Amino acid sequence: MDALEALGTEIVFGLPGVHNLPLWEALGETGIKLVGVRHEQTAGYAADGYARATGRLGVALVTTGPGAANTLGAVGEAMASAAPVLVIATDIPSTLRRPGVVRGVLHETSDQQAMFAPVTKGGFTVRAADQVGTTLHRAARLALQPQSGPVYLGVPTDYLRESVPHRHPPAPHRKPDVDVPDLARAEAMLSDARQPLIWAGGGALRSGAGDAIGALAEKLAAPVITTFAARGLLPLDHPCLAPNPVHTPEVGELWDEADVVLAIGTDFDGLMTQNWRMPKPPELIAINVDADDAAKNYQPDLTLVGDARSIVERLLPKQRPGLDDITLRLAGIGRRVRQRIRDEEPQAYDFLSTLDEVLPTDAVLVSDMCVAGYWVGGFHRVRAPRKLAYPMGWGTLGYGFPASLGAAAAGTGRAICITGDGGFLYGCGDLATLAQEQLPVTVVLVDDGGYGMLRYDQDREGLPHRGVDWDSPDFVGLARSFGVHADRVSGFGRAFRRLLGEFVESDEPNVLVVKAKLKPPLNTSPRWYRT
Repeated sequence: MDALEALGTEIVFGLPGVHNLPLWEALGETGIKLVGVRHEQTAGYAADGYARATGRLGVALVTTGPGAANTLGAVGEAMASAAPVLVIATDIPSTLRRPGVVRGVLHETSDQQAMFAPVTKGGFTVRAADQVGTTLHRAARLALQPQSGPVYLGVPTDYLRESVPHRHPPAPHRKPDVDVPDLARAEAMLSDARQPLIWAGGGALRSGAGDAIGALAEKLAAPVITTFAARGLLPLDHPCLAPNPVHTPEVGELWDEADVVLAIGTDFDGLMTQNWRMPKPPELIAINVDADDAAKNYQPDLTLVGDARSIVERLLPKQRPGLDDITLRLAGIGRRVRQRIRDEEPQAYDFLSTLDEVLPTDAVLVSDMCVAGYWVGGFHRVRAPRKLAYPMGWGTLGYGFPASLGAAAAGTGRAICITGDGGFLYGCGDLATLAQEQLPVTVVLVDDGGYGMLRYDQDREGLPHRGVDWDSPDFVGLARSFGVHADRVSGFGRAFRRLLGEFVESDEPNVLVVKAKLKPPLNTSPRWYRT
């Protein structure tokens, strides 16, 4: 706990177990707030939501064996979305461990750290009691180091009862700025481009490069396309911000016409590129902390390795004309995209319009893997960095509600959870956490009586519905049984707008159940337009 305090940790999420109770004792003597949850997976997702809302380390405290294993789905999402999460799990007593033998100690696994290897940046198991603090600092540094991601820390439970001398935390290590070759070549390529384009990903947002990218875009008169992870990077009124998403033909034209693409903090994953059906641009410049990551899907013609903000600030291409023209063109594309939504799915248009109009300016939207969430991730106009958490790294159903608890606990604005009935049922027991902590969360629960996206897939193939339909529980009654205010509406019309406006202005948690069925948007794979 001393090590966590030295790191500036303000809040942790966890579940007690017989092996980790000493952590609860020690927490009581610190200023760190503990949010006790009802499932270890919630602890992982909440730590992720906190990390995405703040950019700081999210911490989950869980117990040995099945407690640790229950976090794996959440940790996999954090890994795929580069969320800095530290999972601190106890392990069986070192005195009972016998190398190469599973003896049957309570909660024992043959290698607990190894379970986490495929879904973490790295893992540590403490080897002596006096190494707990220093090992924790190493794990935290690794989680926060670009590219950030989750890290596992295992502590044999007997070490938590030992007394050790106090150790001062190691001094933080700052890497010196390094020279970036080929800056002049990149400047020349951008200056000579006829139709440059900037593609900004999650690495750009995490580095705080928004202002620098905005200034560069204006100098180049280049549109800026943001990935799911970079929503909110530029202000909504920026003259070069392209509408969401690139999955619409209107926005996709910008990619097809570009002769030079500057890719900043992105790996061009399959979900953004329609499984790489987007053609490689004639010339591609990549800025990335990892040259291999930058080149794994589209081979750059030039790679600048380093921090996105630092490199973009040092790029000084020639001033290009045409800013007014590109601004007018992007405005026209935005109108065409909005008209497409209105024509194809009027309910989605009403839903998105209501979010634009009634959400507080500091609200954090947390979406689940559901049809309404896909509309938000693709088309919602995110007002600022870290105001959207969207699980399209790994695509984990059940992310939205528990992650919204962590986002709300961060204190950066009211969390608005967009979830479906299927995803919400994964973690509905943590309504108890929501009520206990009185977190500022509004849950918008779209109840379409099943797995709407999978139902759409079966309908599209002409198949009968199997496993996708059910009779939903009384979600309003369920929420109220936990002491959480709840109400229901049908559809996304006036009643929805009125109630959502009231709910998001409340100081208390609440749940708004919306009975509605939405058609999936163009950013879902069955509706990709590139073939």
